[in-house]
Amino acid sequence: MLRAVSTFVFVKERLHPGLLDQLARGGAQAVEIFAARQHFDYANRKQHVREIADWFRDHPAVALHSVHAPLYADYEWGRAGAPPVNIASEDRKGRIDAMDEIKRAIETAEQAPFRFLIQHIGTTNESFSDKKFEAAMTCIEHLRAFAKPLGVQILLENIPNELTAPDRLVEFIRLSRFEDVGVCFDLGHAHIMSNVAEAFEILKPHIRSAHVHDNKKDHDSHLWPGNGTIDWKEAAELLRSSPHKPPVLLEIEGVEDKKDITADMTAAWKKLGVD
Repeated sequence: MLRAVSTFVFVKERLHPGLLDQLARGGAQAVEIFAARQHFDYANRKQHVREIADWFRDHPAVALHSVHAPLYADYEWGRAGAPPVNIASEDRKGRIDAMDEIKRAIETAEQAPFRFLIQHIGTTNESFSDKKFEAAMTCIEHLRAFAKPLGVQILLENIPNELTAPDRLVEFIRLSRFEDVGVCFDLGHAHIMSNVAEAFEILKPHIRSAHVHDNKKDHDSHLWPGNGTIDWKEAAELLRSSPHKPPVLLEIEGVEDKKDITADMTAAWKKLGVD
C-alpha cells in the first residue's frame, strides 16, 4: 500500500513547496491536498495552483493522489459566518453555490492532474432526510459529469452524520447507479460513529482511498495513530484485505507553524506496517 498524507496537517499555513518537500522527506509517495482557500487557493490558478502544479511536475516520485473538496468558500474557513459548502442543503441556491465552489477545486486537475476528489455529503452531525439524500444525488450527478473529462473520480467520505453512515453510503451508490463513484473510508470517523471493523465490512467493495487518523471516540480530533483508542493492528489488517488496496493516507489535525513532522510520519507508517 502507498504511503500517503493529507496537507490537512498544514491547514493553518499557506501551502508552499517547502511543506511538500517536508512530506517527501517524511516518506510520502502520494499526497492529498486539502482545498481550504486559506491553505490552498484553488481559485488562484495563475499563481498558487501553478506553483503547486510545478512542484509535482518536478517531483514525479510523489503523486498528487487526491484533492479534498472545500468545506467553506471563504478564506477564513467559515469563522466570519460564511455558510458551509453543502451539496445536501435543502436550499437550491445553496446547492448551486456549493457545486460551483467544488468545480473550482476540480479544475485544479487541468494544471496538476489528480485521481480522486474526496467529497462530503452534508455537514457534521447533520440529520437524514430523503430530500437531502436526493438533493445530494443530483449534485453528485452534475459533479461527476464535470470531473470525468479531467480524469477525476468522486469518492464519498463517511463523516459523523446520518447521511453518510456506511449503510446509507452503500444505498446512495446503489440507487444512483454511479458505477464510477467510490468511497474514501475514514477510520477516525468510523471509530466515532460505530466501530472501524463494522463500517469497513459494509463499505469494503467501494473503498478506493482511506483517511487514517486516531481519536478517543469522543470527538473528531484527527490524532496520530496510537494517540487515541483505535486498534491499529486490526485496522492495518483490514486495509490490507481491501480488494482495491487503498493508500494509507494520514489525515492529521493541523500542527503549529514550523513543526517538522517527518519523524511522526515515519512512526505512523511503521505502526501500520507500511514500508
